Amino acid sequence: MPRSGLVAGVDCSTQGTKVLLVDPGSGDVVASGRAAHTVEGEGGVRETDPREWWEALGAALAQTGRATDVAAISVAGQQHGLVVLDRQGIPLRKASLWNDTSAHLDAERLTERLGAERWAERTGLRPVASFTVAKWAWLRRTEAEIAAVTAGIRLPHDYMTERLTGRAVTDRGDASGTGWWSPADDAYAEDIMALPEVQITTDLLPELLGPTEPAGQVGPGGESVGLRPGTIVGPGTGDNMGAALGLSLAARQSAMSLGTSGTVFAVSERPSADPSGVVAGFADATGRFLPLAATLNCTLAVDRMATWLGLDREDVSPAGGVVVLPYLDGERTPNLPAATGMI
Repeated sequence: MPRSGLVAGVDCSTQGTKVLLVDPGSGDVVASGRAAHTVEGEGGVRETDPREWWEALGAALAQTGRATDVAAISVAGQQHGLVVLDRQGIPLRKASLWNDTSAHLDAERLTERLGAERWAERTGLRPVASFTVAKWAWLRRTEAEIAAVTAGIRLPHDYMTERLTGRAVTDRGDASGTGWWSPADDAYAEDIMALPEVQITTDLLPELLGPTEPAGQVGPGGESVGLRPGTIVGPGTGDNMGAALGLSLAARQSAMSLGTSGTVFAVSERPSADPSGVVAGFADATGRFLPLAATLNCTLAVDRMATWLGLDREDVSPAGGVVVLPYLDGERTPNLPAATGMI
């Protein structure tokens, strides 16, 4: 904890970046800012240029008016997204977001390769289109020329932390959503990485940090978003892990989060393994675990319906005879990535 200055918490989510500046002495929020991202794609494709996240961070920090007062910063990011970098750390293509369902056939092939029981045992997960391992298999299959020259594979929060510090690092919480991290080993699962559909080595992946291990300090590149060089950068984590940490969830306590996705999660002292795929056996940001169930369509579906009806999200209207199946972007639970909504 810095002795003086403010602490910045960053949420780099699907649709925008939000920043809160907190006084570490009192715990008071003293300033905030937010900036939107562009999400592109049709027919199950959902992509964003990672450089937009960096620009949004700069815009959100500028809105606070106090970026130079920040003494420590950490990023919680949308999980699972695939960012591929060249040797200079420049994105080779747009990031495939967690709610991109293009990789659903690759997820099925990966499941068939080992079987659902083995996947759950090794990674806590059953592959679905959301998870990074399926997105990477899709990239190797459909854009082999890009996969062949990829020098770095990152999650969204990893990309942001690396731009802040110059270090390729991640944490076990966010890594647990990739499909190539093992809760049993608390390390990357090299047997998964060696599968014919995957074929990656650890030099392509970020270093795993412990829950209280700093990622480093803001380097000269951080000046472009208004931060001072030398500012402490925390390890960061995935968005759901960040939510559990912020809520100070104790073991066996649960929470529900309603955003682009809807999630229910609980903190556990032991890893979980559900071969049905309904519960994902993630790790949390404290060294424990975070079993989680997720739906793909949540407030995005509410907003879409409200727009069509000329209502605000908070408006309430009497129920009628209309039945909505809101699988507007496919669905993750149940795993129906090619589903379409019905009214």
